Amino acid sequence: MNYIEFKEKLKSFPVFSLQEIRKIDLRFHRRRLNEWQEKGYIKKIIRGYYIFSDLALDDHVLFEIANRIYSPSYISCEMALSYYSLIPESVYRITSVSTRKTYRFSTSIAEFSYRRMKPALFFGYRLEKYGARFFKIAYPEKSILDYFYFHSQIKSAIDFESLRLNASLFREIIDGDKLMNYLEKIQQKRLKRTIYSFMEYMQNA
Repeated sequence: MNYIEFKEKLKSFPVFSLQEIRKIDLRFHRRRLNEWQEKGYIKKIIRGYYIFSDLALDDHVLFEIANRIYSPSYISCEMALSYYSLIPESVYRITSVSTRKTYRFSTSIAEFSYRRMKPALFFGYRLEKYGARFFKIAYPEKSILDYFYFHSQIKSAIDFESLRLNASLFREIIDGDKLMNYLEKIQQKRLKRTIYSFMEYMQNA
């Protein structure tokens, strides 16, 4: 299989692995990937995962790549809060939650970070469609809980103020019942105290 045939068969994949290539060509040899990297046709993201060099990168594509290169995972915490416009700052690291160990990849296209979550707490995310593709991202309510779960030092009104959350948008899009239902599933006293204080703060913000 030459490069033109290869690209035609995989053009709809934002990121692809050697295993996926061999599903369409059992005899495909890894050295081809090295040759095409040297020619600038493709880029290696991490070991075993590649993209086409001319791939147009935006948040949606990067989110799907984040899901794929370290699975299972979903976008959450700072990046999800930024995606929902709940925080004003731009976030330059793609933050995710995974059931695998905490890990970080610094790549040529982005920095991807993953925080480990117990399998029982790996819920509260959805499939977000973009074009004909999808990526997994936490619901706004779960992104809030995930953020506080991993940032236990944030617990006072001064801390909450420093987050500069969009209070009016928060009240518009956050379903309080859903957030509290998720909180009950997590069953962590420290987090519960923080969230009660945080919700009281946001009601008056």
